[in-house]
Amino acid sequence: MSMRGFRMVLIAGGGLGLLALVYYFGADSIASALMHVTWWQFLLICLVHSLNVVVDSYGWRYAITTDRAPFHRLVAARCAGDAVNAISAVAAVGGEATKAWLLRRDISYRESVPSLIVSKTAEVVSQTLLLALGVVLAWTTPALGPALRTAMLYLLVVELIGASGFLGVQVAGAVGKAGRVLTWVGGRGVRHVQQLDEALRGFYRQQWPRFVVSVGLYFVGWLLGAVQGVLILGSLGLPGSLVTATIIEALWSAVRFATFFVPASLGTLEGAVAAAFGAFGFSAGAGLAFTLVRRASQAVWIGVGMIVLMAMRPAARVLAREQAEPVASVAD
Repeated sequence: MSMRGFRMVLIAGGGLGLLALVYYFGADSIASALMHVTWWQFLLICLVHSLNVVVDSYGWRYAITTDRAPFHRLVAARCAGDAVNAISAVAAVGGEATKAWLLRRDISYRESVPSLIVSKTAEVVSQTLLLALGVVLAWTTPALGPALRTAMLYLLVVELIGASGFLGVQVAGAVGKAGRVLTWVGGRGVRHVQQLDEALRGFYRQQWPRFVVSVGLYFVGWLLGAVQGVLILGSLGLPGSLVTATIIEALWSAVRFATFFVPASLGTLEGAVAAAFGAFGFSAGAGLAFTLVRRASQAVWIGVGMIVLMAMRPAARVLAREQAEPVASVAD
C-alpha cells in the first residue's frame, strides 16, 4: 500500500471514530451546544486565529538568517503552506515545500529550507513548554482527576524525547552524517545534504538568540490558542477560565503531536477533548462541540490559504520563466 493510500485509510478510520463518538454521546447534545454560538462570536474566534497566524509568521521570520523576505509574503506563504498541510492526505506536495517554493523570489532554497526546519523545531520546543505549563496547571487544579493528569504527564515525556531528539540530531550534525552514508551507497544530492547540515549547525551555534526568540513567539502563539479556547467556551455557554483553556490547549497540541501520522488527528483529537471536558465536569457533547467550532475556524483559514496559494502561483510561474530565460540564452 502506498503512503497516500495508508493516509486515506487513516482518514476513513478517524472519520468512523468521530461518527462513533457522535452516536455514543448523542447528536442532540452536540447540536444543542452549537446552537449557543452566534455569528459574531465565531467571527471573533476566527480573528484570534488570525493573530496566531501573524505571531507564528514572526516566529518563522526569526528562523531565517536574514530579513530579506517581506513580512506580508511570509504570512501569505505560511497561510498557503498550512492549507496544503491540512489537506496533505490528498495533496501531492507538502506544505513546507510549498512555503519554500512561494518564497523563492525573496530567498533561495539554500536559505529557506533550513529556516523551515529551524522554524518547525522552535514550534515543537514551544509546544513542549506549553504542555509543561499545562501539566503544572493540571496538577494544581483540584477538580481534575488523576487520569487526565497522568495522561498529560506521559504525553510530556513523549514530547520531551521527541523535541530533544529533533533538536539534538541537527546540532550534532546527524544530517551531514546521513549525507556521508548516501555517498557510500551511491546516493544523489549529497552536496545539498552537506549544505543543509552546515546551515543548521551554523544557525544553532551563531544565531541561537534568534532561535530563542522564535521559540518565544511560537509560545505566544500557543497562548493565543488558549485565548481562543476561552472564547469558544464562552460561546458554548460554558464557564471556562484561562487556566481551563490553557490545559485544554496543552492537551490539544500534545494529542496532535502524538498522533501526527493521523491526518488532522481526526477522531483521536475529538475523543481526547471529550474526555478532558468530562474531567472538568462538562458534558462530552460540549467537548465535541468545542472541537467542531475550533475546526470550523481552522477551515476558514484553510480556505484563505488556498485563495492565497492560487493568487501567488501565477507570480511564481512568471518568476520561473524569467529565471529560465537567461539560462536558455546562455545555452544558445
